[in-house]
Amino acid sequence: MRFCELKEKDVVNRCDCKRLGKVCDLILDERKGCICSLIVPGPFRLCGLLGPDQEYIIPWNKICQIGPDIILVEVCEEDVLCPRKRAGGLPG
Repeated sequence: MRFCELKEKDVVNRCDCKRLGKVCDLILDERKGCICSLIVPGPFRLCGLLGPDQEYIIPWNKICQIGPDIILVEVCEEDVLCPRKRAGGLPG
């Protein structure tokens, strides 16, 4: 499967059936050559007008199934929601 196919799929949390979003990036282990985590943009702020300032970092071992349209994960949302890192290391 290619990344362009993976990023078109909705990520759904099996615990509460909530749609988390679509994959926007990956974290790779360069030494092992495998995917460590999926990154999904977090919830939008101010009625969706402002972009997310957090993102879901979902470990690969929390993925239950990758189907034709969705990726099922089993996570506690609070555990995988992290502050988004700014490009170039610039402060918030």
